[in-house]
Amino acid sequence: MTVSKKTLTGLGSAVVMASMTFGAGIAMAQDGPLRGNIRVVIGSTSTGGDTYQNSTIVVDKLAEQLDLNMKVDAVGASSAFRTLDRDSRGNTLMIFHDQSYLGYLYGVEGYDNIFEKYTVGPTVAINPGNAYLVPKDSPYETLDDIIAAVGDGEEVRVAIQPGGVSEIGFSALKNAISIEHPGQEDNLVAVNTGSQSDKNQQLFDGQADVINGTVQANEQYTRLPEDDQKAMRFVWLTARQDTIEQAPEEGLGQTTREQLLEYVEPNVHVTMGDDETFTFDKEFFFLYNKDMDPAIVDQIDEALTEIYAEGEIQEVQKNSFFIPNFKPSEEATEYLQEKMSRYEEIIENIQ
Repeated sequence: MTVSKKTLTGLGSAVVMASMTFGAGIAMAQDGPLRGNIRVVIGSTSTGGDTYQNSTIVVDKLAEQLDLNMKVDAVGASSAFRTLDRDSRGNTLMIFHDQSYLGYLYGVEGYDNIFEKYTVGPTVAINPGNAYLVPKDSPYETLDDIIAAVGDGEEVRVAIQPGGVSEIGFSALKNAISIEHPGQEDNLVAVNTGSQSDKNQQLFDGQADVINGTVQANEQYTRLPEDDQKAMRFVWLTARQDTIEQAPEEGLGQTTREQLLEYVEPNVHVTMGDDETFTFDKEFFFLYNKDMDPAIVDQIDEALTEIYAEGEIQEVQKNSFFIPNFKPSEEATEYLQEKMSRYEEIIENIQ
């Protein structure tokens, strides 16, 4: 589990708290400010995607710990934010990922500055699978080949879903090209499209040279023979090396952890200038109505501290190819604000 130094002390204390009897835990939950039926809206409409899957793991554990009826509702980003805006009682909570602030940085309609409009809650997990892929018969063997080709004046088309997690790697790549090959960055062209299946289709049809994908959704295509129109291979995973190192040794599908590590830094280098390399971990966290009782924030922090101290949730998350990454609300807010500032600089550099 990825846990910061600040959190270690809290987790140490939490181990003692976690040894309380189940009955005492129930009594504490019933006395807490969070009561009744709790709806947890997410920024996705899919019940088969990573946001729903990860949120369900966390919410199920939280409901058990607090002895509350909690349900995940996949309503999509716009609806989730609107629903959260209307409920300051705490009966509506939200779980989303970095899209919640990247959408704002990219100027996507319906996204506000989450640090001004909402209370940011704890982080709970990372999806380490954000990836970029090429056809298996592509002349570009590595990401360095792509950067060099663009620098030599070749047009390289990248299929992305604009305005968020899908686009941030493209922005970083374009920024790196502007640093290494000034004036050539416009040869890296975004093919703006929609869902993962839409991005895949752009590659199948030869309308894109590179696509944004995920290990979870695209690994199956990397197993196909090279002469198959749908065959792909990874060239880049944006996650940090130490994030992938925490994944199960068997990796996912037929791609082992050792193989996945070939596609992250330092094996793949996307410069941010000086000696800094771009990395991006897609992280999931809670969002609360700004006027919600702060005692509820504390209650959820304490419950999750106990859950992560017990250790069972980490195994469930890793079995689903998520990397546990709990930070309580105050620490998470500081961490995510810093993360937002880092990526804001990249986005501003290419606009």
